[in-house]
Amino acid sequence: MELSCTFDDDHQKDGEVDETDSTIGVGGPELQDSMQPSEGPQEDDERTISITDVSPFIRCTICTGFFIEATTITECLHTFCKSCIVKHFFYSNRCPKCNVVVHQTQPLYNIRLDRQLQDIVYKLVPNLERNEKKHMHEFYKERGLEVPKLTTPQPCTVKPGKQRRGLHAQSVFRIPPELDVSLLLEFVGAEEGIDNYKPLEKKFVRVSGDATIRHVELFIRRKMGIGPACQVDVICGDHLLESYRSLRDIQKTLGESSIQDGLLVLHFGLVLPPGYKD
Repeated sequence: MELSCTFDDDHQKDGEVDETDSTIGVGGPELQDSMQPSEGPQEDDERTISITDVSPFIRCTICTGFFIEATTITECLHTFCKSCIVKHFFYSNRCPKCNVVVHQTQPLYNIRLDRQLQDIVYKLVPNLERNEKKHMHEFYKERGLEVPKLTTPQPCTVKPGKQRRGLHAQSVFRIPPELDVSLLLEFVGAEEGIDNYKPLEKKFVRVSGDATIRHVELFIRRKMGIGPACQVDVICGDHLLESYRSLRDIQKTLGESSIQDGLLVLHFGLVLPPGYKD
């Protein structure tokens, strides 16, 4: 059994498809026969699916076109064209679909290419891959630039000795310099009457020093599923921290007393606001 697509060539231009005349068939060459009325029994595996049924899953909500270099946000798993989401992050750090904060300062760190999804799109939409490569070549040639060559990764052979050590050193992950503060978030408990929250699974966080206590509070609320009726108090040592203070300022002000093994230690608890009534 193979997956085949049939499209009306008169409505196709530059990889775009007229969805009203397009079907995805299961059953190969017998597709057209299965679309015609027939008095005889039909095979169970001969059925048609309109491309409009799968179109929402293979189109970018920013440009409304089919995915090109499908790229997924790791925080919320929404997918867009790579060029679309990169341009979007120039002026916003939120997902354009669900509005979740992808990253406070560097949202591009939290996106990944989805090669499997892109392969599916190229198989479902005839000529899309060919037209995209053609446009890419024209783009580079018009600007006098060298056209990049798409190569498949080759298995590498590692020789013993210094080359092996050098290769190992290059593969070590390095934390970006913008993320200059390491946090240790310690939960100290909740006030009586507060029990509808989830445990904080990851208490070690790497963030920018420009992030404020308000950002830390929002992070805790989201990860623990805390509603607005509950108050989050963040403490460093004996100091109750104001929401506007930045992490870098706290490190400078409190000094070594706030640092433990290179981590800025913040304790937090859940309390009910003054005058709260059930």
